Amino acid sequence: MSFLRTFLNDSFIIHPPGFYIIGFETFPFISVYFIFLAFVYVVTVLFNSLVICIIVFNRCLHSPKFLAVANLAVIDVILNTCTIPGMIKIFLVKDNFVPFNLCLVQMHIYYMFVSLESYALAILAYDRLIAICFPLRHNSINTLQSMSCIVGLSWLFALGVTAFATGIMTRLSFCNSVRVFSYFCDYAPVFRLACNDFTMQWSAASSLTVLILVGPCSFILLSYICILVTVFRMKSLDTRVKALATCVEHLILVAVFYIPLITIFTVGFYLRAINGDQRVLSLSLASCLPPCINPIVYSLKTKEIKVRALALVRKNKIGTDLHKSKPQQGNEMTQK
Repeated sequence: MSFLRTFLNDSFIIHPPGFYIIGFETFPFISVYFIFLAFVYVVTVLFNSLVICIIVFNRCLHSPKFLAVANLAVIDVILNTCTIPGMIKIFLVKDNFVPFNLCLVQMHIYYMFVSLESYALAILAYDRLIAICFPLRHNSINTLQSMSCIVGLSWLFALGVTAFATGIMTRLSFCNSVRVFSYFCDYAPVFRLACNDFTMQWSAASSLTVLILVGPCSFILLSYICILVTVFRMKSLDTRVKALATCVEHLILVAVFYIPLITIFTVGFYLRAINGDQRVLSLSLASCLPPCINPIVYSLKTKEIKVRALALVRKNKIGTDLHKSKPQQGNEMTQK
């Protein structure tokens, strides 16, 4: 194998032409799993695209809350597009080679959008916090401009942090194995293949875990503690129930996203208490399912979006019925 050698800091850095993704080579019934992933991807794209279109083309939904919902839908589509098509390509074409630079790009996009998914859930928690704890000041605090700034800053922060973490991967030499035991160019499985010191990359991975998962998750927990305190101070039982009902779907999203990922990263990455096959399967499911579940559990169940989605379906149905009835009317006129 020919290697590209560059000189950095008085030492040779060896970059291979690429890596081989071998995470699913030993799985039984892998064809069934990839059919399931294809279904997950189609559902992700269709439902999230529907949510985005409804919000974009309805001016009355151009509000801080629905900006946050649209932000989550965009992130969901890109996150699953980053991984699932590549996984299916490996299965169908039997080509598991990923060029070195493309590997870094995939790594950057994946962790950037996992970060953004986490921040998007925290932003939705912030929206609930302001709406329930500061109802009288909600419209003045949570404006469209302030929400746009929060969303924009989350994108810039995720871009910067993951760009740095991915950029320092170029300081590693890969002079032995180039077989990555994961379902994509995963950060830890790649840097562990290096034949020089990867302490900096290990520290970056640990910091990234805190910034991506622990920080936003802690904010969400604190937000819901404040929400619960406010709710239990309310005198009316109906008001309490209505306030809590608006949070149930969001809490489901939080549980579906954070619990599997935190468990996998803690048990698999730090403790190494699960074998590689279990880690790859668990991580792929934990990464691919939330973007599919989010629009079904949360976005499309939001009253305003649900009403417009049903109206769109009825409009298309009426249009189809009218289109079918025209040829029949023409035939009747011909017979007369």
